[in-house]
Amino acid sequence: MAKRHPVLPPRRLLLSDARNDAVLARAIARLPHGAGFVFRHYHLPLRERDARFRALARLCRARGVVVLASRPQRGWRIDGVYGGADDGLGTGLRILTAHSLREIREVSRTRADAVLLSPVFPTRSHPGGTVLGPVRFLLLARRSCVPVLALGGMTAMRAARLPVHGWAAIDGLSA
Repeated sequence: MAKRHPVLPPRRLLLSDARNDAVLARAIARLPHGAGFVFRHYHLPLRERDARFRALARLCRARGVVVLASRPQRGWRIDGVYGGADDGLGTGLRILTAHSLREIREVSRTRADAVLLSPVFPTRSHPGGTVLGPVRFLLLARRSCVPVLALGGMTAMRAARLPVHGWAAIDGLSA
């Protein structure tokens, strides 16, 4: 396996979801150059998922937005992967998610380039779920050996108060 070169992840990541699909083109158009887009769209059958990925990836490339995918399909031109195993399809950035100190340690042992630490605040993705809160989030973030991005109920205002590498959102970047 070729040696990976460290790459800084984007400081802002828009994650796709069934909920924000209808507004993704507008949300991508508002992202700054160098931001990232994580394509998930698990809800679509493979052919539809492929077509949707290609359409959104074109928009991202036109804006200078980094394209990452979870469970990428062969033939996709991506800048990296989000989540678990990439089956060798992603050779660029690798971003994982963690929710606890144990998971932060696991991420640190992998070849990940960054971690999404979540959920910082209450989120529509997991209504009523346990949140880290800003203090616990920052305590965990300090234990990470890779750049940390805040996820979960994030907005630009909340992100400005968290001194970490960056932030990610579904709703917070889609509205």
